[in-house]
Amino acid sequence: MLFQGKDKKEQKIEQLLLENYDSYYRLAYSYVHNETDAGDIVQNGAYKAILHSDTLKQEKYAATWIYRIMLNEIFRFLKKEQPLSLDAVEIEQGKEDTYENVDLQRALELLSKEDKAVIELKYFEDRKLTEIAEILDENVNTIKSRLYRGLKKLRLELSDD
Repeated sequence: MLFQGKDKKEQKIEQLLLENYDSYYRLAYSYVHNETDAGDIVQNGAYKAILHSDTLKQEKYAATWIYRIMLNEIFRFLKKEQPLSLDAVEIEQGKEDTYENVDLQRALELLSKEDKAVIELKYFEDRKLTEIAEILDENVNTIKSRLYRGLKKLRLELSDD
């Protein structure tokens, strides 16, 4: 059996990682636009989640805890990498678009990483504002402000095209 000899928290984390792998991958890919890098980010995040499963305080928050780890891995990766040029994004779009609307994808790239994370978690991962606040370790009102500010920026950007 897959979970034999493991504690309950580690089992829960492994289960969530397996069930939500595609969501974590989509989230990472939406930031890095590279299949290999997105896969590496998710693998690193999964490794850290399993390795540090004993630090999870309450099992019921495991899903939120894993999203936070994945976002931290994405942001860590982005700090090391040079920002992608628009040409590089267009080359990657030839492979497989994360979003159906290329204009929306370009507009999302113009947002701060924090605003983008809120919008992606809300609309692409279907997370509630309270969950997003937990994932990003922020106040719900801060998340609401980022959401509305980000949506306003997206509307402005998309209306200019």
